[in-house]
Amino acid sequence: MLIIENLNAGYGKFQILFDVNLKIEPKKITTIVGPNGSGKSTLLKTIFGLTTIFSGKIIYEGKDITKLKPHIRAKMGIAYLPQTDNVFTSLTVKENLKMASYSLKKEEREKKIKEVIKMFPVIEKKLQQKASTLSGGERQMLAIAMSLIRSPSLMLFDEPTGNLAPIIAKQILEIITFLSRELGITIVLVEQNARKALEISDYSYLLVSGKVNFEGNPKDLLNHKELAKLYLGLI
Repeated sequence: MLIIENLNAGYGKFQILFDVNLKIEPKKITTIVGPNGSGKSTLLKTIFGLTTIFSGKIIYEGKDITKLKPHIRAKMGIAYLPQTDNVFTSLTVKENLKMASYSLKKEEREKKIKEVIKMFPVIEKKLQQKASTLSGGERQMLAIAMSLIRSPSLMLFDEPTGNLAPIIAKQILEIITFLSRELGITIVLVEQNARKALEISDYSYLLVSGKVNFEGNPKDLLNHKELAKLYLGLI
């Protein structure tokens, strides 16, 4: 579904990613792990068109999207969920969902909102509450629901379990697994909780200092004692 070829990117003149090559298979979960500052979040932002690309290509469903604006990529079925600032805190839950469906016709909008609400019972009970009153986990669920309204084919998750209690983090990873296994959405997951993320993944990449240091079966990465200990803090 997504092919990245010899990608060099960053912010302004500051380069973060160096000759990155990735292949993202459709309907699979691909996890990108690595130490802090390794370029994981920058990679997701680059896929969505939020950084400076110096060279290389991004091919999505056979089309070169390297130079396309983020809103065009969104219309093509790519959803990007940052760790923070992913909902409108001054609006109610329902208003957030309406904002996410602005490009849909009224009938389709109401239908999609009802569909996603059913997937998140916790959110359904708080439709009239301001998003600012939601817990961290509830905000993540709302952000996911907002993305699903646009029926994405590819979802980019940036640290979705960051700062969440373990039991809530587990729920978020279960939701992400459901999106892939049951809804057939392709997932690219950047996650600090390397062990839990790799356990639900189909394929993995280890990013170190902006370069791909490992790619392959997540189990192989987990079982690679040197890499797991040195870069992931796993023993």
